[in-house]
Amino acid sequence: MPPAPPELPDLVPASMLSAFVYCPRLFFLQWVDALWAANADLAEGRRVHTRVDAGGGAAPLPDEGMLRAARSVSLASGNLGITATLDLVEADTGSAVPGAVIAVETKKGHPTGEGTAWDADAVQVCAQILLLREHGYPCDRGEIFYAATRQRVNVEPGPDLVEQTLTALADARAAAARLRPPPPLEASGKCPRCSLVGICLPDETNLLTRRADRSPRRLMAPDPDSRPMYVTEPGASVGLDHGRLKVSKRRERLCEVRLLDVSHLCLYGNVQVSAQALRTLFDRDIDVFHFSGGGWLLGLSTGLPNKNVQLRIRQTTTAARGDLTAPTSMIAGKIRNSRTLLRRNGGAPVAETVAQLAALAASAEQASDAAQLLGFEGTAARLYFQHLPLLLPHADELPGPAFTGLRNRRPPTDAVNCLLSFCYGLLAKEAMAVGFDPYIGLLHRPRFGRPALALDLAEEFRPLLADSCTIGLINNREIRPSDFIVRAGAVALTPDGRKSVIGAWERRLSTEIRHPRFGYTVSYRRAIELQTRILAAHLIGETDHYHPLVTR
Repeated sequence: MPPAPPELPDLVPASMLSAFVYCPRLFFLQWVDALWAANADLAEGRRVHTRVDAGGGAAPLPDEGMLRAARSVSLASGNLGITATLDLVEADTGSAVPGAVIAVETKKGHPTGEGTAWDADAVQVCAQILLLREHGYPCDRGEIFYAATRQRVNVEPGPDLVEQTLTALADARAAAARLRPPPPLEASGKCPRCSLVGICLPDETNLLTRRADRSPRRLMAPDPDSRPMYVTEPGASVGLDHGRLKVSKRRERLCEVRLLDVSHLCLYGNVQVSAQALRTLFDRDIDVFHFSGGGWLLGLSTGLPNKNVQLRIRQTTTAARGDLTAPTSMIAGKIRNSRTLLRRNGGAPVAETVAQLAALAASAEQASDAAQLLGFEGTAARLYFQHLPLLLPHADELPGPAFTGLRNRRPPTDAVNCLLSFCYGLLAKEAMAVGFDPYIGLLHRPRFGRPALALDLAEEFRPLLADSCTIGLINNREIRPSDFIVRAGAVALTPDGRKSVIGAWERRLSTEIRHPRFGYTVSYRRAIELQTRILAAHLIGETDHYHPLVTR
């Protein structure tokens, strides 16, 4: 049975009406899914609103006194079904009607080329005028102050504008009642500067849904500005000092990083975080990942869960049904990427296995049940790891037993498995994103507290990132025998060894590739985010298939 339509709030914010007129999909993502992302335009908008957001000025009702000027006035009407916080309400001194007021909305941009208000802005002000009238204020017009040109533009609520506003209200509520967002705009000039372009993926979604056949524009930056912060020093403490995360140990400051530059915080072993730092990190949507000293992902500290409830409902129902549409593509993608890694680096000795992996990938796409799919995956993994030692000619220089192509973990008993496990832990935390419940997997079962969906998403990236990083560390001799410690038959990384692996991992994630499906350049870190967004689009029904990232 499909999920029930969402229960809609009684009141629609006037700002969301403006968003609906501008782009119905933006309205849905912001109001229904409560998704938000900052960019330079939003920062500038907050700046120009500083004065009006501060409030001030008396706002008596018409029968209680005269309103002269009041900032940040909140009004709501159940009759209209609208709510709004008006930037400024001031007396209309040019009106002959006693007590007449003007609604003034502040916008950071500029008016149209004809000097008039944009449609979306006019609808927002019209909704505010209707609210003022509903509360008894005489109001014949509104104004929009465009900060870029520092001019006020008049808005008169004629019959056409009122009808447009009420129609937008009805259409917005109808769109919000559906279980999937409206389709993206096609090749629109509105998209490049939209704060949610990296979530919406307009051109990519249109391509995957075959609504457009043109190559997508690269509307997202190839790599995010912020980076993970790793703390590997045992006994260290992380605190907050004037907008910077500081790491100290025994009152000695080891380093500090601006919060603006931190995407998430990774702690290895016994590292403490102050309560003040945690509250600030949660407020800024910066997650804290907790690892064992050996790199095993133990837990995640985060703020309030993502508000994209419909996505989590779809994820849960898809997992409960055992739907294999996405898992078959994920496993096929993993096998093909494993095949590419062997083909590029193994030469003639792996030619037969390369052909077998191609056949297994095709079979995985046609798997009819989970057991069959796991069988194909297991066979492919066995063939792949059997030949992986051929790609590691310098592995015998590392301590512990030789790597024979067999995976062992918790604890790993050779240096190669130690590196692989550490990198797989790093990959799992990269895949825990985009509003999913990381513990409800589509293929991996939610057992023993493991982040099953993160492991699903990581599958196609294991050869591309974790295995490639391990191969590079060993063959380039970036990792040395002294970077390992062997105790009771178990091999672990030293603190210096962890730093070397993390450095190589970050370089690998920052490597830019030409996206095989979209054609633009993107870093591997951004590619992981793209894949999680593509999976989200598939689960909510925007695309029929999940499309894995497969390199050639």
